[in-house]
Amino acid sequence: MSPNFRTEHDFLGEKQIPAIAYWGVHTARAVENFAISGTRISAMPDLVRALAYVKKAATRANADLGAIDRDRAAAIILACEDIIDGKLLDEFVVDVIQGGAGTSTNMNANEVICNLALEKLGHEKARYDVLHPNDHVNASQSTNDVYPTAVRLALWFAIDKLLVSMAALRRSFEAKALEFKDILKIGRTQLQDAVLMTLGQEFLTYAIMIGEDEARLGEARALIEEINLGATATGINAPHGYANLACQYLAEQTGVPLKQAANLIEATQDTGAFVQLSGVLKRVATKLSKTCNDLRLLSSGPQAGFGEIRLPARQAGSSIMPGKVNPVIPEVMNQVAFEVIGNDITVTMASEAGQLQLNAFEPIMGWSLFKSIKHLSNACNTLQLNCVDGIEANREFLAKRVRESVTLVTALNPLIGYEKAALIAKTALATGGPIDLVAESLDIMTRAEMEALLVPENLTQPVRLSAAPVPPAAEPSGTKAA
Repeated sequence: MSPNFRTEHDFLGEKQIPAIAYWGVHTARAVENFAISGTRISAMPDLVRALAYVKKAATRANADLGAIDRDRAAAIILACEDIIDGKLLDEFVVDVIQGGAGTSTNMNANEVICNLALEKLGHEKARYDVLHPNDHVNASQSTNDVYPTAVRLALWFAIDKLLVSMAALRRSFEAKALEFKDILKIGRTQLQDAVLMTLGQEFLTYAIMIGEDEARLGEARALIEEINLGATATGINAPHGYANLACQYLAEQTGVPLKQAANLIEATQDTGAFVQLSGVLKRVATKLSKTCNDLRLLSSGPQAGFGEIRLPARQAGSSIMPGKVNPVIPEVMNQVAFEVIGNDITVTMASEAGQLQLNAFEPIMGWSLFKSIKHLSNACNTLQLNCVDGIEANREFLAKRVRESVTLVTALNPLIGYEKAALIAKTALATGGPIDLVAESLDIMTRAEMEALLVPENLTQPVRLSAAPVPPAAEPSGTKAA
């Protein structure tokens, strides 16, 4: 026997395990079986941490109820605390995509915690006659309640980070809304010129949309606070009172308001909370992508596009066109959104495919949700720091467009009536003249009167009439009112 390996066995037979590894035979078989993505569960540190929290809570409950002696329990708890602190993360080597409803992930955790606890007890790794991955670390538990509980807890942690990123992005848009509150511009519906608004109003809508989605994400997070931790749903092989005590300890340890499901059998097969969360993430992604579409349109140019705002120049935009700068930060958010929408389809199909008392496809649901949350968090951060914070308004260009746009006449309706406003618009379009000069040439308004109107308060808010509105112009001779 090589000193670099140790021999472990399961009911399938013996297997050589690297001597330095904290994982064991079950993990080794899973590594061989599931060479799928090349990404290990260590890529989800929140999940690894959540697994350790669950094992710690279960061990405390087992010790209190006499299912594990205090010495073994103390060593397991110390090992769990090390993993919660981030130690041995690289020992979680199973592929994120795996068969078995998460059994390989649960056994990877059991083996690492067991061998670390053995060292704390003064023994070598794999002395399973002293401390066993199944009999002690997994006491009163099953993958079917440990894994879903850990996934929910880990998602709760991850959502918390996404909410922080979204709030920072919202505040950035709010700051730009305040900065741009006095800048008039032409609004657009169906990409056609519409009524006047301010650039600040436009940016405020982006902040409001994010705020609404923060609320929806909070609601979705509340649904995953219900857990099914409780000894394989029926309580078999667990001491009386274990489920309530383990859930209580898990909530105390994490600070997360976890609650035990009313019916553990139903909760073990129901993945509706994951579908709900995925749908909200899709909503977040879709709206952020729409916002980035707007930023790309508004900044298009610089000479032949909208050119209303300038995004920060982050990198050269072309290998052949000198001076070209592309909207790369909004583009990366678009691509993250496309991924999240695809992940939502995966979660939907995996949830639908569940059968009877267990859904075997939670690993792909968890991986899809973790990717969506992490990538959205990172994309929100880069959109805020590398784009929105540095956006500038093209003030002179916007002012010129407002003065030349026939949409300005819409604001004149309450003052001069629809017919006169329409006459100004028709003449301006026919002659190409600016609105103020056309209105003055038609003896409807002077340029000075028009200038007095060109302030946001007059053009973007409900009109405060100090006198009765001007009656509409008389019908041309020989026509009949409709």
